[in-house]
Amino acid sequence: MFRKIIAGTAVAGAVSLGAAGLAGTTPVAGAATTSTSHATSARCAKLPALEAKVHKVEAKVAARLPNIEAREANSIGDGRTGRAHALANRVTRIQNHENRVNARLAKAQAACSASTATTGTTAG
Repeated sequence: MFRKIIAGTAVAGAVSLGAAGLAGTTPVAGAATTSTSHATSARCAKLPALEAKVHKVEAKVAARLPNIEAREANSIGDGRTGRAHALANRVTRIQNHENRVNARLAKAQAACSASTATTGTTAG
């Protein structure tokens, strides 16, 4: 109950003050561009480490997924359809999460390649 009151107060404050009122200051156009380009270059510098982590986790998931699918098949064979349904939902959830992570990784790679091409063209 108390959380709902706090959340309602926060929403009311955001509506009445607006997003700029909550931030306290308005951003300067030149400064935002500089910090954005710096943040993008920092993210692009971390991209290989992120890719390594993603591939490491994908390898672990790929190793465990056949086991979960086998447990699902055994549950169906034993007549435990509720458990089999839960395992099928887990497999679906894992696959959907993996797809979302891969999509975000591809988006980051595209952004980094685009920023590298843009800065390379501008500098050249």
